[in-house]
Amino acid sequence: MRDIALLVIVGWCFLQAFRHPWIGILGWTWFSIMNPHQLTWTLRTMPFAAVIGGATLIGLFVTKDRRDYSLNRENITLMIFMLWICITLPFSMLFDESFELWKRVMKIDLMILVAMVLLHSKRHMMLLAWVLVISIGFFGVKGGAFTILTGGSYRVWGPENTYIEGNNEVALAIVIVIPLMRFLQMQMQAKWAKTTMTVCMVLMAMAALGSHSRGALLAIAAMALVLWWRGKNKFVGAVTIVVVGVALLSLMPAEWWDRMNTIKSYQQDESALGRINAWGMAWNLAKANFFGGGFMVWTGVIFAIYGPDPNDVHAAHSIYFMVLGEQGFVGLFIFLTLFTMVWFTAGSIRVKARGKPETQWLSDLGGMLQVSLAGYAVGGAFLSLSYWDLPYNLLVLAVIGRRWLERKEWLRERDEPLVYWPEFLKKRFGKKKDLPLP
Repeated sequence: MRDIALLVIVGWCFLQAFRHPWIGILGWTWFSIMNPHQLTWTLRTMPFAAVIGGATLIGLFVTKDRRDYSLNRENITLMIFMLWICITLPFSMLFDESFELWKRVMKIDLMILVAMVLLHSKRHMMLLAWVLVISIGFFGVKGGAFTILTGGSYRVWGPENTYIEGNNEVALAIVIVIPLMRFLQMQMQAKWAKTTMTVCMVLMAMAALGSHSRGALLAIAAMALVLWWRGKNKFVGAVTIVVVGVALLSLMPAEWWDRMNTIKSYQQDESALGRINAWGMAWNLAKANFFGGGFMVWTGVIFAIYGPDPNDVHAAHSIYFMVLGEQGFVGLFIFLTLFTMVWFTAGSIRVKARGKPETQWLSDLGGMLQVSLAGYAVGGAFLSLSYWDLPYNLLVLAVIGRRWLERKEWLRERDEPLVYWPEFLKKRFGKKKDLPLP
């Protein structure tokens, strides 16, 4: 039954992508982030994202829907990052393996650029936020309930055959999405809806803790700190954070506390030492190779050459050292520049849109995007999610929000002189919006 239901949804998204490609972008994002076909019985290997993405690209050029090809610092920097990845590809140490991941990353980044062309309205931003929340919230809410029912004795894992299959990766995804859930809650009016979203956010936090991911714990702490700093009443905010934190942590078993305590005694933890060894390998590789080693360098062959301990082979477990080892110092600089820009763009719309009834929602979005970025920056220091779609969708929301606000301000400035026109002109031309431009 679920297979048939998914085929119907795919067919609808496919047809709509030709007529309204912005719907195709939302469909692509859903499949790319959530991978709902992995929940079916017979459709797990079907390339649904590619099908919808192809229809979206055709619709981009054949429909008359609004498109915005304007350049901004974020999409220019993203294109430079894509160009650099293309430049480093021929220098990959393991070309065949690198080429496969290169194709996947280029597809993701291309669709992120297309999203910035096609999405432009408040409705688009709200729908994109809902798609991201539903895609990760499905696993987070379910994982949170599982954690409570089992007393946290078992780890929460992500969907198989996806970027977030591991417990650490799904935990970071959940952490990033919680602020977006808070943003949507702030726009709700019905009490039952707000209450439901509160329950979902609590379950999401429980799922992140239930993953037994130390990086997720640090990411949650970083986000809580940002929220406290932004709050108007810091005392009440601090008390609320402490009470909620104690309530959630009290449900976790002794083995969870033992694992979290290794943050302080990482010298005796094999997993932590393995990560440090991987970071050392990335540093040595980048120093010796200007173009980095290409994708998929986290193998015994490469560790034998550049690893401080050649026998301790680990994945990067860090968005920063992953990019450093694979794309070199130049690639890391571009990557950091890109997300620094997104941080300041989100902060700009948070400040400029604040206090005005028609734009307060955008201020809320900017603030929550910064909270998500704080979680990604801290949690990502210990997890390998450098190229996955979700953080780049935060970029899309920030860019579209800034464009929307700039259009709003431009229209207001364009319309403002009309209020000073003589009264007889108002009577002659009727409503203010019907007045001729001065």
